[in-house]
Amino acid sequence: MTPVISHPWKLTYKEAVELQRSLSSKVVREGSPYVRLIAGIDCSASKFGKVGFAAVVVVSYPELEVVEVASASGELNMPYIPGLLSFRETPLIIKALEKLRYDPDIFMVDGQGIAHPRRLGIASHIGVIFDKPSIGVAKSKLVGSFEEPGLEKGSWSYLTDGNEVIGAVLRTRDRVKPVFVSVGHKVSLDFAVELVLSCCLRYRLPEPTRLAHIEVNRVRRLSS
Repeated sequence: MTPVISHPWKLTYKEAVELQRSLSSKVVREGSPYVRLIAGIDCSASKFGKVGFAAVVVVSYPELEVVEVASASGELNMPYIPGLLSFRETPLIIKALEKLRYDPDIFMVDGQGIAHPRRLGIASHIGVIFDKPSIGVAKSKLVGSFEEPGLEKGSWSYLTDGNEVIGAVLRTRDRVKPVFVSVGHKVSLDFAVELVLSCCLRYRLPEPTRLAHIEVNRVRRLSS
């Protein structure tokens, strides 16, 4: 896999913010792609560390069986700056994605999609530069407000920023903290919620990102 859009990664804060605003205009917030292969994506790096790790786990859908695993590690281009996480982690994700033999139909990323101050979280950033459908599934909120969804699995409420809907707060297990789902690229919010929920088996996190999280931590442990 190769990105269709390339740009520098070592940028000043102002340059990175301007690029986010430019790329966010390319995000498509509608779509219901045919999904047979899902690439779960996660990164791991300490806040003040200089080395990071990325993992991609491709699973079949709807079986959710592992088809392929790839990982990458390397020096981080930027320090930890809230709102600019994608500039820190995406170069490693690209390295991992370029190792894949299979071409996934959609990316499911541990992080934000458009639920971001400039509407370009890491899931949207990756989706745009690869021109591939993508969904952000985050464990916590970056921006916006919401009403707590019902306690039952499948309950969800809108995540809003002012008058704009930027995501959904989805309960993936009964009486367990919800996850924050947002459009990455080329999917609708309803589609994103439905796909994420269908990938949640016994755990809070959907299988693609849960498995990617396990894999990236395994790779990180082996490097230490």
